[in-house]
Amino acid sequence: MNALKNFSLGSIWMVSILLSLPIWGQNGLIKGRILDAKNSQPIMGASVGIPSLGLGGISNLEGEYEIANLEPGFYTLTVSYLGYESQTKSEIQVTNSRPANIDFFLEEESEAVEEVVIKASPFKQKAESPTSLQTIGTAEIQRNPGGNRDISKVIRILPGVTTTNSFRNDLIIRGGAPNENRFFWDDIEVPNINHYATQGASGGPQGLLNVDLISEVDFFSGAFPANRGNSLSSVFNFRQKNARDDRLGLTASVGATDVSLALEGPLDKNKNHSLLLSARQSYLQFLFDAIGLSFLPTYNDFQFKWQYKLPNKDLFYVTGLGAIDRFKLNLDANETPEQRYQLDNIPVNNQWNYAIGAVYKKFQKNGYYTFVLSRNMLNNDIFKHEENDESLPRTFDYNSQESENKLRLEHSLRLKGDYKLSYGLGYQYVRYFNRSNLQALVGGSPQLVSYQTELFFHKYAAFGQISKRFLQDRLNLSVGMRLDGNSYSELMANPLEQFSPRLALSYAITPQISFNANAGIFYQLPAYTALGFRSNDGSLANQDRLKFIRNQQLVAGFSYLSETASKISVEAYYKKYDNYPFLLNEQIALANFGADFGVVGAAPLDDRGEGRSYGLEFLFQQRLYKGFYGILAYTLGRSEFKNQAGDYVVSSWDSRHIVNAALGKTIPMMNQKIRKARNEKREAKGKSAITKALVNQELQLGLNIRMQTGLPYTPYNDSLSALVQNWNSFNEGLRDYSQLNSERTNLFYGVDFRVDYKWYFPKWSLQLYFDLQNFPSQAASQPRLILEQGDDGDQPVTIINEGQPDAAYLLRSIDNTSSVTVPSIGVIIQY
Repeated sequence: MNALKNFSLGSIWMVSILLSLPIWGQNGLIKGRILDAKNSQPIMGASVGIPSLGLGGISNLEGEYEIANLEPGFYTLTVSYLGYESQTKSEIQVTNSRPANIDFFLEEESEAVEEVVIKASPFKQKAESPTSLQTIGTAEIQRNPGGNRDISKVIRILPGVTTTNSFRNDLIIRGGAPNENRFFWDDIEVPNINHYATQGASGGPQGLLNVDLISEVDFFSGAFPANRGNSLSSVFNFRQKNARDDRLGLTASVGATDVSLALEGPLDKNKNHSLLLSARQSYLQFLFDAIGLSFLPTYNDFQFKWQYKLPNKDLFYVTGLGAIDRFKLNLDANETPEQRYQLDNIPVNNQWNYAIGAVYKKFQKNGYYTFVLSRNMLNNDIFKHEENDESLPRTFDYNSQESENKLRLEHSLRLKGDYKLSYGLGYQYVRYFNRSNLQALVGGSPQLVSYQTELFFHKYAAFGQISKRFLQDRLNLSVGMRLDGNSYSELMANPLEQFSPRLALSYAITPQISFNANAGIFYQLPAYTALGFRSNDGSLANQDRLKFIRNQQLVAGFSYLSETASKISVEAYYKKYDNYPFLLNEQIALANFGADFGVVGAAPLDDRGEGRSYGLEFLFQQRLYKGFYGILAYTLGRSEFKNQAGDYVVSSWDSRHIVNAALGKTIPMMNQKIRKARNEKREAKGKSAITKALVNQELQLGLNIRMQTGLPYTPYNDSLSALVQNWNSFNEGLRDYSQLNSERTNLFYGVDFRVDYKWYFPKWSLQLYFDLQNFPSQAASQPRLILEQGDDGDQPVTIINEGQPDAAYLLRSIDNTSSVTVPSIGVIIQY
């Protein structure tokens, strides 16, 4: 705490000194290339400009453009060329320390538009995904209050998105479980984007992506493209930024949880080779210790991208990321009942994982091929000792590995008649290993389950999608399909059994208003933890009982795009689940089991689970306009799964009402005399004055307000939990599934506030930020059952009917509502 106090005082002293400096320099630069989207050929003579300033230029023979002498700040850039659709990119951050390298890939217009003129918009819409698509830029991620530069936390501000609690990144999207999300990192599939991942469920308490390397993120909550399979709730496409090509540069940051360093730049004088590289080291354990948590995590992560531009305009790159996570218990944090509960139940969790891949893009006259070869691996080691004493035997011992080797081939091209076609094939070779000794409740009694499994099988897929515009570009139609199969079992071997059709349409009622809809059937393979589980005789217990999970989706809605870079949309969705894994011991669908630290799905299962999720989403989003930006999102949703009697019951992911609001303001802080002097200097050189440009000192203020209905939970069976043999085995309450999700936690709410101050020096920039999370807040979870030992834990335990088969401890319930305010101060230096 003293270190944090000294850091805070030092930051305030630094701010007071820097605020008094008259900072000069106007070296901001936006550059890049304008290319044909179908074949990556340069477009010469395209117009590129900043509408708000009346500045612009023309692309050269190589499609290159440049807009120089800009004051640091945020800009909106628009590109247009005859015969191509115009494009707009907003919130491009310009600094003196590095060029903003922005490439545009223009689509050919399908036909001359006479009746409806669709203006370039900063809000992206894809033909195959006209609904349920949000694009988030790096500036939005970095400035989000409470997000702590973590994309999983930033996503929560969007409609249809929530999480299990404020300390974890288990994303619940449109009533789906956290393991229904898929992540792609520059075309490389990444199983998880969080540290301390829950195996079989995704999610974790801390993101592992360094946002300093991210250009933008496409977030699909439905209408998934055909080349993105194995997902039922969302797909994330992360794109890394282009490395600078003028010199080697760096970005260093120090925050409340970690310190990071990112390098970028060219590797040869011809600028054909470039490198992005990042490494982070955490000290999260100090923060957790300071707020009294009983577990102390530390993490490291790494990212890189090496790119080579071939002489024939083809592109080749290798990219990857990895994490090393260590986790220990804070045995000194045992003063409160909640702390003692954590020490009794949270295991030690050590993990490492990586994903690495190579991508080759081969361009032709009317299209291009994409070849993707990748590998990812997870090693998960979880254990628990009696009384947390390593000299005593382990009561829980779990070691597991997952690895996938993947190959994907895609071909995208434009056919005569203005059809856009993409198709491809995918193959994976999977290895799953597990050695476990754990306790399970079988027939109302604890049983030690011990097994070792090693599983190898093949996965294969084929996909295709075709799109075309009609009615003078008013109507955009897209039809796609996907086939998936694997060699795990005969139930899933035939890809025709997993035929996945999809249809999407968008109709422009006016230039600003459109109706959008999509329908599709999607499939997802159950988790490897479920596929590899073995019975006592050593056979694969679930091999003949599990199928691909099937999800039928329908989404429809309206969107309105204003002239002031804002968007209003309303969407209704319906999702129907079949073949969902069903826990045989508990007699509930796996969707009702929840997710936390540990493992999900390593149990006897079959495929009888059925469920549905439906709701209505409203979104108002304002891109940066005259210094303001904001989001208001409301979701009314319901998520239900059938119980053992075949009746629909609300699921663990039924969040019902979700309200998120964000508001921000960017404030120029430059002295007006300096501004006037600069403009006079520009006029003397024959250049127009930039009286409205953002300036060399900048203050950003942001506020987030989050609120939602509490999540359902299943109450404990008090008498079964209290039995001595059960409590000694599990150290926690056992749920009464005859009352499945009959209770609900209290209302959740949280307020986050963030202040950023930036200085733009001639060749480097400095940013200080203060982020206050959960002030105020209320995060409620299911009440805990603990042994009755008094608040200090110094009273002896009471055993009723001691020595008898029905001997039971005396238990009591404690509240599990938290309200922890987390302040964060950070420094970011870019050179």
